[in-house]
Amino acid sequence: MISRILHRGDFLNLGTNLMLCFLCGMTSGDPTTGSAFGLMTKYPLIDGHNDLALMLRILHDNRLSQVDLHNISKVATDINRLTTGHVGAQVFAAYVLCGAQAKDAVRLTLEQIDVINRMCTENPELELVTSTKGLNDTNRIACLISIEGGHSIDSSLPTLRMFYQLGVRSMALTHTCNTPWAESSSTIYDVYQRENDSLTDFGKDVVKEMNRLGMIVDLSHSSWATARAVLQISKAPVIFSHSSAHAVCNHSRNVPDDLLHELKENRGLIMVNLHSGFVACHGRANVSIVADHFTHIRKVVGSESIGIGGDFDGASKFPLGLEDVSKYPALIQELLKRHWTENELSGVLRHNFLRVFKEVEKERDRQKAKGTLPSEAQIDLAEVQNPCRLVLRRPDHQMTKMEQMYSKGHSEQVGPRSLVWTMVILISCLCVLMDH
Repeated sequence: MISRILHRGDFLNLGTNLMLCFLCGMTSGDPTTGSAFGLMTKYPLIDGHNDLALMLRILHDNRLSQVDLHNISKVATDINRLTTGHVGAQVFAAYVLCGAQAKDAVRLTLEQIDVINRMCTENPELELVTSTKGLNDTNRIACLISIEGGHSIDSSLPTLRMFYQLGVRSMALTHTCNTPWAESSSTIYDVYQRENDSLTDFGKDVVKEMNRLGMIVDLSHSSWATARAVLQISKAPVIFSHSSAHAVCNHSRNVPDDLLHELKENRGLIMVNLHSGFVACHGRANVSIVADHFTHIRKVVGSESIGIGGDFDGASKFPLGLEDVSKYPALIQELLKRHWTENELSGVLRHNFLRVFKEVEKERDRQKAKGTLPSEAQIDLAEVQNPCRLVLRRPDHQMTKMEQMYSKGHSEQVGPRSLVWTMVILISCLCVLMDH
C-alpha cells in the first residue's frame, strides 16, 4: 500500500531509513546509551581529579620516552580511554607522598609538574591550558595541573606563587597529613597536631593568596573544620575535587549535608569521587550506588553544585562498570535513566566547573584592579618544626670553613654550636701559646 502512495525514490529512502533505525537498535540495546554518548559529545566531561602522573612515577620513573601514552597497561587512564570516555578536560594532580613533608616535597612536586607538562605538550591529542578561555577554545583534550596537598609548598607563599607561574591552577590544602597550617581529614600521620586550630593564621594567608592569584582552593582531604574555616574567608568559590556524599557513605573523606549547604552559599562545587571505598561503605560498589551520591547531593543543594572527580589511578578499587576513564558514559546513562535533564547534566559534565573557575578568575581580576599586592606573610619557624630550613646569611669571606659550619644560620642549635666554636678558639689560642 505504501508503495502505491510514495514515488519510487521516496520508497527507497524510507527503506534505507528503516534499515538504519533497525541497525541502530541492534548496536545499542538500551536507547539511553546513545543519548549518553550524544550528550557527552555535546558537553565533553571536565574531570576534576586524576593521578596518572603518580602512576607514571611509580611504574616508569617519569620516563615518558618509554611509554606509549595512548595505551598504558596497569593504569586506568590513557589517551585512547580518555577519548572513548568523552573526557574533554582532565585535571591532573601533581601529588607527592606525605612522607616528603619537611624533606624534598618541593623538588618532587616540581618533577611531577614537569611530567604533566611534558605529557600534555608532547602529544597532539592533549593541550595544556591555564584558563577558562583555554578550556573553551581547545579542540583537544585539555590538561589542567593541580597540586594535591599543601605540604608541597613547604609553608611558603613565594613557592605557591612560583607553582602558579608554572601553570598550577588548583591546590588541595592537605592530603592525608596535617600541614603546619591546615588539618587533614585523615589520622594516618601523627604530625602537626593542634587543639582547636584547624586553619592557622598562616593557613588563612594561603587561602587569601590563592584567591589573589586565581588558584582554585580544593578542600578534598581537608578536615570538616578546616573546610568550614576556609568557606568563611574565601572570596572565591572553592571545590571538593574528589569527594562524595557523607549521608550515602559515612566516610571522613565525604562531605556532610551541613557543609554542602555552606558550599552552595559559596557557589562552590563538589566533584563526586568514584573510589569504591568512598561510595559504598557497606557493600560492593556499582554504577547505581555512585548515582545515589549524585541524586542525594542534587536533593540537598541542587545539580549546579555537582561535578565529577573520578580519582582514577589514585585509588585502588572502582565500581563495577566504572573501572577506568573510558566508562564515564555508563554513569551518565544511569543519571539519564533517573530523569536528569540535559541542562542538569551539562552542568555536571562541564558548565559547573567552568562557572567556578571563571568566578575564581574574576576574583583575581578584581583584586588586581584594586591593586592588591602579593602577600609577604611568613610562617613562624617554630610552627614549621623543620630542621632542614636554613636562615640565609651572607657569609663573611674571612670566616673559616669551621666557622661557616657552626654559624648562627641554624638558629635552633645556636647554643651548642657556639660552645663548640668557643672551644675551637680556645684550642687555637693554646696552640699559639705553645708555639711561643
